[in-house]
Amino acid sequence: MNTSTGVLTVNLDALLANWQILRARAPNSIVAAVVKADAYGLDARQVVRALSRQGCRDFFFATVSEALEVADVLSPGCRRYILGGFAVGEERDLLEHKLIPVLSSQAEVRRWQQLLAVTGRRAECALKFDSGMTRMGLAVDELLALGGDASLCQQMGLRLIMSHLACADESSHPQNSEQLTCFNRVSDQLRPHLPDVAFSLANSSGIFLGPDYQADLVRPGAALYGVNPDMCGANPMRSVVRLSVPVRQLRQLQQSSRIGYGAEVQLPAGRVLAVAAGGYADGLHRVLGNEGVGRMAGVEVPVVGRVSMDSTIFDVTSVPNIQAMVRGEVEVPDIQVLDEHLDVSRVAARNQSLGYEVLTSLRAGRYRRVYCGGEQ
Repeated sequence: MNTSTGVLTVNLDALLANWQILRARAPNSIVAAVVKADAYGLDARQVVRALSRQGCRDFFFATVSEALEVADVLSPGCRRYILGGFAVGEERDLLEHKLIPVLSSQAEVRRWQQLLAVTGRRAECALKFDSGMTRMGLAVDELLALGGDASLCQQMGLRLIMSHLACADESSHPQNSEQLTCFNRVSDQLRPHLPDVAFSLANSSGIFLGPDYQADLVRPGAALYGVNPDMCGANPMRSVVRLSVPVRQLRQLQQSSRIGYGAEVQLPAGRVLAVAAGGYADGLHRVLGNEGVGRMAGVEVPVVGRVSMDSTIFDVTSVPNIQAMVRGEVEVPDIQVLDEHLDVSRVAARNQSLGYEVLTSLRAGRYRRVYCGGEQ
């Protein structure tokens, strides 16, 4: 019986294939990569190294500290954008490491202008405006006032103007076209004054809304890591992540028994249960209790009872040769929690969450990590 820790395998070749799929979908746009939150929990250093070797040159991080952590694995000529702008005290890192802050408010714009004026340094920035999500971003009239002054934008080192779609994963949602109309109105008005500035609207799902949404640069994140960019359609992306957890104990019920915390489930005598390593402390959400599935020896096996902090119970009665495993005559295989059949999007649907949440939750996992492909 395998008593090692669970294994999280990241297929960097699949990641690179997904980047190429997205390039084919947006052939007239720069295809960047969003690698915030440690590349959605998959290790930004591994992901950035592989993508930059493949030719990706534009990377988006949430914070300055995230961007600094990958400095030594970037290929020459790469650009690092900071989606969260910059905090007081981070100015030196921005300038010394040539990071590109995404400025989302007039206060940030003023701080950036003051920084360049005081230091006499030349640096680049991006501007984000709110086209309808009502989260972060300059108001449209604020952006138009700034963008209408080409000399000021040149002094600021303006490189990119961007906005963000709120409902792109629902392709028929009317807000998509509303935001596109707003975005096009802004870009049509500013492009004549700012011919060297790129415009960006589409995230992963936005790319699949079509060429009208793709503009000069697209910013895929989740799709790179195998998350389905379309809630209603088949997943065009390759699965990047596999997660297997070892079985700590096999037990065949000798009598009708209640299972796990809360005694919510009762199973009859004869059922075979596998207590597997990995629980909610490892990113396997509690809502998977009585709802989730894994795969053992090619067969889907349901989660029974509540997910515990360190373990999850599966009903493996239907697995071929299970009685020989119970008797100890053959080795007990690991249970696959994520693989090409149970991909991130399918698990997220059972998890009542999003693929983003499933992936980033794995950061907490006490797994052994294996990276394959990507010209390691």
